[in-house]
Parts: sequence; C-alpha cells; structure tokens
Amino acid sequence: MLHAKCQHLLLFFATLFMVSSHCTEQAAERDGQEGDEDAATGKLEGFDVNLNSTNMTNFAYGIAANVVAVLLYGSNFVPVKRIETGDGMFFQWVNCAAIWVVSMVGDLILQTPKFHPFAMLGGVIWATGNITVVPIVKAIGLGLGVFIWGSSSLLMGWASSRFGWFGITAQEVSRPILNYCGAGLCLLSGLIFFFVKTDVELHPNSESIPLLIDRRTHSGSYGPSSSEFWIDFIGPKTRRLIGCLLAFVSGLMYGSSFTPILYIKSHSLCQDSVFHGASNYDLDYVSAQCSGIFVASTVYFAIYCAAMNNRPRVYSRAILPGLLTGLMWALGTYCWFLANNYLSAVITFPIVTAGYGLVAALWGSLVFKEIRGLANCFIFLLASCVVLTGSLMTAASKL
Repeated sequence: MLHAKCQHLLLFFATLFMVSSHCTEQAAERDGQEGDEDAATGKLEGFDVNLNSTNMTNFAYGIAANVVAVLLYGSNFVPVKRIETGDGMFFQWVNCAAIWVVSMVGDLILQTPKFHPFAMLGGVIWATGNITVVPIVKAIGLGLGVFIWGSSSLLMGWASSRFGWFGITAQEVSRPILNYCGAGLCLLSGLIFFFVKTDVELHPNSESIPLLIDRRTHSGSYGPSSSEFWIDFIGPKTRRLIGCLLAFVSGLMYGSSFTPILYIKSHSLCQDSVFHGASNYDLDYVSAQCSGIFVASTVYFAIYCAAMNNRPRVYSRAILPGLLTGLMWALGTYCWFLANNYLSAVITFPIVTAGYGLVAALWGSLVFKEIRGLANCFIFLLASCVVLTGSLMTAASKL
C-alpha cells in the first residue's frame, strides 16, 4: 500500500514539473502572438527551416506527456475499487470537486490569459458521462469498463479531430494511412476485449463498508441497507449488457468533451468570430473545462439530493479515494493537453484512450483478479498486442 502511494506521489511531482517547465516558454509564445502579426509572418520561413531540427524534440515531449497521461488515467479509479460507493452520486461530486481544485492551482501557475465560458460545455458533457462510472465498474468491472468507454471515446475524439466534425478544423498527419490503421487497431482492441468475461465482486468485504452508512443503517433512520441498489437486482447477463451500453455512451461523451476547446482554437483566426484572438495553447482551457465539470456535477448532486428527499447516500470512506481519483484525473488531463500541444489531438486520442484502457485492464486482471481462465487470458493478451501495435502506428504517422 505504501509503495502504491509513493508511485502516485512520484507521478504527481513529475507531472507538476513537466507542466511547470513549459509555462515560461508557452507564455513567451503567447506574448509573441499578441505582438506584431506582420513581423511574425515575416519570420515564418525561418521557422520552417528549423522545424525539422525541433520535430524530434517536440515528438519526444509529446510521447512523454502521453505516457504519463495514460498511467494516470488508467490508474485513477484504482483507489476506489475496493471502497463501497453506492450509487456513485456522492463519489462523483467529491471526484469533480478535486478536479476543480487542481485546475484552480494550475490556472494560477499558468496565468491563463482569458476564461472562455464556451469551454465549460466540454466539462458539462464530461460530467454527464462521469455519473455512470460507478454503475459501470460494478456491472462489468474496472478493466472491461475502461476499455469499452476508452474505445468509444477514441472513435468520437479521433474522428471529430481528423475529419473536422462539429465545425472544428480537420487535422492532417504526415502519414494518413498509418494513422487510419493505427486508430482502427486501437478500436479493434476494444472490440476484442468485449469478449473477455470478467469476475466482478458486487459487494466489498466488511472492512470496506462505510462507517457513516453503518451508523445510519443500525439506527434505523435510513431504511435500506448500503447494498440495496438497482444494480444488485439485475441478472448477470442483463447487468453485463447494461454495463457495456453505459460504458459505450459514456465514452462517446468523453470523446466529445474536448470538442468545444478545439472549436475555439479553430475559430481563433476568424476576424468575425467571437473567439478571434483566442489562445492556441491547450492548457489555457483546462480551468474552464474543469469549472464546467464541477458546476455540472454539483447540479446533478443537488437534483439527486432532492430526489432522495434530502437523504443522500453519503459514504465517508469514499471521500479520500474520491479526492485522489480527481487529483490523478486532473493531472492526467494537463499531461494530455500538453501532448496535444506537441502532437495534435488526432495523434494523442488513439494513444491515450487505448493506452489507459490497457493500463486499467492490467490493474483489473493482475491486481483485482477480474480476468480468470486460460481463454480469457489469451483474449486479453491478444487485445493488448493489438492496442500496442495500433498506438505505435498512430505515433509513427506523425513522423
């Protein structure tokens, strides 16, 4: 347990160092863009001459940021895996509150030039998909759930950025055939992993039952026990189907959550657009998106409290794991946006979404023993090889 906490702390400080080391450089670039545009245009040819010499450096930065994002995203639900979270509404609110706090700290570090409320729409979309996470993990497990919503997120995010859906500018790559094949293999890995049968424990052991719910249940002030939730009354086959459908829809929302930011960047050069002059630095929009996440999650939690007659299921032992989960997600998002700055979304989407699904599947199979049996292990190994091949092909399409 101590070793796992040390790993999380190391990832935390490494991420802060990575983001902070580029703040001065990106701030200087923004100041240059806000200066004389004619002078910048005159230097464009000199920039093109030096582009080849810096291409590999930018590629290395982007891949490094991608790797950290994959590890954080794939591991962020591990702290809460063995903690009872009930219907997930209280957990998601704690999780989103932590995300918002981290974004405020990041906003102070980066000194974001302008807050765009339209970017909050992406956070609202993400928070809407996030309320289904706990039922998904309970229904089909951590590994399969993350793999499915990662695959559908990949499909939506990659396709929208590659073909210019929803009014954003289509992004080009050096080797489009490699990019198509790599994204296709990453998606195929999710379809292969769908056939893996997971062994999910619906109820945690007695040591992980929240103390707050115990006291309320024994006192008789809150009728149902902590284990009586709608997912518990569904048969295994139906539960698996519902879990897979929720994961697919949730992934589509995750993949669409970055579209408002890409839309703002695509229209930053349009003279008649309200977003004219907006920053092209992806990290400048993290604060707005996370604010949208917190506002939406708070609204959903308030609606939930009203529906429960002001008797929400509050799980005290889910608070610290929920905060840690939000911290890891927010840091992973900063790394992903940093990778977008060097590689573009059409490259990072397949790598990150397929990669963190693989990391989550490794946690589910090796640590939580969700995957058992020779046939399941073989299918899991095949899906892992496919996703690694697809990620390498996608990364190579940028070179």
